[in-house]
Amino acid sequence: MPKYLTAALYKFVSLPEYQALQAPILAACKIHHIKGTLLLAEEGINGTIAGLSDHIHLLLNYLRTDPLFAGKFSDLEHKESFADEHPFYRMKVKLKKEIVTLGVPGVSPTKKVGTYVKPEDWNALISDPDVVLIDTRNDYEVDIGTFKGAIDPKTTTFREFPEYVAKNFDKTKHKKVAMFCTGGIRCEKASSYMLDQGFDEVYHLQGGILKYLETVPEEQSMWQGECFVFDQRVAVKHNLEVGNFDQCYACRHPLSPAEMKSEQYVAGISCPHCYDKVSEEKRVRLSERQKQVALAKQRGETHIGEKQK
Repeated sequence: MPKYLTAALYKFVSLPEYQALQAPILAACKIHHIKGTLLLAEEGINGTIAGLSDHIHLLLNYLRTDPLFAGKFSDLEHKESFADEHPFYRMKVKLKKEIVTLGVPGVSPTKKVGTYVKPEDWNALISDPDVVLIDTRNDYEVDIGTFKGAIDPKTTTFREFPEYVAKNFDKTKHKKVAMFCTGGIRCEKASSYMLDQGFDEVYHLQGGILKYLETVPEEQSMWQGECFVFDQRVAVKHNLEVGNFDQCYACRHPLSPAEMKSEQYVAGISCPHCYDKVSEEKRVRLSERQKQVALAKQRGETHIGEKQK
């Protein structure tokens, strides 16, 4: 059995006191030797953490039951996957304006939200010819996998989503809209935004792609490719098994095995996606960093900058 448990979690909930929660949550993570990143904002909590299985479950129980949180995380859901190596190097609890940044004041799933669709019901929904299916993730995530028939907005950040909707969708024509993302958080907030814009039937995949890949048998799946994740695994496949992609340190774009054979791929320095975009100054800096990574490996150590998230 792989040694480390990774837990992806989020919850939209009113947290006016979120700043006061930073220190106790960070302390609890450190006590249990947990690493990763958690975001706290007035609208809730979001993040991915990893550690030994017992330690992760102790922390989750703390969040769900400690009186400090006044029951606000009592129904906090999470998604699990396992790895042989720890996917993170340090623990961070950050304070943010939003736990997922849309940049539109007032939009909140705690006020209104689209219809949640369970993974086992998702195929039937997106097979409906009247449904417009939108992938709400960034372009580099979509590049390595998406649902059959999904629209790629080609956005580089979630902040671009409102402008994309304004230019491409009409509430009088697009009667049924379904959306999905990695863990459910983006599409949940996107559904709130689209309802605010007057769209009537808005659906989103509960638990996101990760829950779908964990729940739906591969032979019944409408997912094509792999799913990008924001940790050392880079991508996962069905049953949340580690995928075949690596990641370019220079531009963070996921790389297929074929792309890593390209002449434009230089480990830690460039890849086919950024080869002609890396400045000479940055190339020198990345070369020095890569040399330090190699020296650390010779000493049997992990360089602190290696593949950090």
